[in-house]
Amino acid sequence: MPSNARDVQVQLVTEIRDGDRVEKMEIQESGQFLTRGDTQVLTFIEHQEEGDPVRTMVTVKPGHVSIKRSGGVEMRQVFIESAETENLYHHTYGDFHMKTYTKELDFRSPAETVPGRLFLNYTMTLNHEVTQAHRLTLTFEEESET
Repeated sequence: MPSNARDVQVQLVTEIRDGDRVEKMEIQESGQFLTRGDTQVLTFIEHQEEGDPVRTMVTVKPGHVSIKRSGGVEMRQVFIESAETENLYHHTYGDFHMKTYTKELDFRSPAETVPGRLFLNYTMTLNHEVTQAHRLTLTFEEESET
């Protein structure tokens, strides 16, 4: 772990809306947060009920967020407010083309607010067919030493 990395508690809440159906997922994990210049990085491992653990790295630069997941799934998703990005999602069941349109991107570092917070409001289209509305809220707070 780099010397300026801090241990944090991470809470990730994802809402997916598909028509009238809403699916909400919530995870809590331990992770690390570090700052290098104008880049801030949050890493943690998702321990899912099914499948292998997934290493997640969230990189935040001014006006730009990248989420890279590896392990049980492989993907890199880029978010730029009011812009469309395209990526591939590698899953056990095959590869999926992802098109993401970011409606809203709001990041507050732990230096600005406690806990630190990333909010993304976006639509995602898989394989040019299914479009769903997504809201991702990621909060993280430095672990207290006991």
